[in-house]
Amino acid sequence: MTGLPRVTAVILAYGAEPWLNEAVTAVLKSSNVDVDVIVVDNGCTTDAVASVQDLAGVTVLRPEENTGYAGGCMIGAAAATGDFLAFVNSDAIVSPQALAALVAVAAEPGVGLAMGSIRLADQPDVMNTAGNPLHIGGLSWAGSMGRPASEFAVRRQVPVGSGCCFVIRREVWQQVGGFAPEYFAYHEDTDLCLRLWQRGLTVEYVPDAPVLHRYEFSRNPMKYYLLERNRLVLLFTNFQTRTLVLLTPVLALTEAAMLAAATTGGWLRPKLRGWAWLWRHRAWVRQRRRDIQQARTVSDRELAHLFTARFDPANIEAPAGVGVYNALVETWWRLVRGLLPAR
Repeated sequence: MTGLPRVTAVILAYGAEPWLNEAVTAVLKSSNVDVDVIVVDNGCTTDAVASVQDLAGVTVLRPEENTGYAGGCMIGAAAATGDFLAFVNSDAIVSPQALAALVAVAAEPGVGLAMGSIRLADQPDVMNTAGNPLHIGGLSWAGSMGRPASEFAVRRQVPVGSGCCFVIRREVWQQVGGFAPEYFAYHEDTDLCLRLWQRGLTVEYVPDAPVLHRYEFSRNPMKYYLLERNRLVLLFTNFQTRTLVLLTPVLALTEAAMLAAATTGGWLRPKLRGWAWLWRHRAWVRQRRRDIQQARTVSDRELAHLFTARFDPANIEAPAGVGVYNALVETWWRLVRGLLPAR
């Protein structure tokens, strides 16, 4: 027994994983915590997992199939023994003090989750994200991307903590149910953070926990499918009924914009697949909605300060017409924000 906080870090492996060894080694070298690592092999195609499986403090789990980020994290967390869970991307390198700083914040009463100061690996003084915005249309993106890290030297509460690196008490993770495996990948961190806020717990950005991320924004049909499908799952299950009614014009406009983008961008089929999935799994969506709404103690009106009506990600090129879209959505949000349900 060391007397230090006990942390289990969960890291997923899929594909080539060129940075896995460095990511695992960095976690094991963390200071002022008693840490072990669970690597979930979701389909590594190289010897990257083999290179870490014999390291002291590392456990490798091998599901029978690729369970996605959400499912893999759930598998790793179920096998964890630490009082705190750290979720670290396989291309993210934590600084020696990062996990201890995150644990200290996550241990505070009222805190649900603590995220690191995620920097670009090739520009350590530049942000990848200091907390992600949450748009009223269900969109979320890397917040503060490309801005100097010096601008984010103060701890603050954020709408959404990045899944790249965060720490949560294991008991809190269990109480809220962790990630929904049905998400597979994308928006599962947004969903988790929103459910924490709904239960009166906060999401904190911790500047003293720098993490270097080898960030690449990729596009492929599967990613488009999951992003759009899960955005709608997030909306349909987390927003209160009155909120959905009040935001119907915004949601319809956003859906039309996404449909147009899918058509011109060549990913219409993945977009339609998302709709089809929602229809086939409508019973699950309804049940998840009931579970989330029954568990919440904080209303949408009380959480309105978390949301933005402006779509302005720095990591992608703004689509044509975004200025008109923002003007319409921001105007509508000003009109209906005060009408959100208060209980």
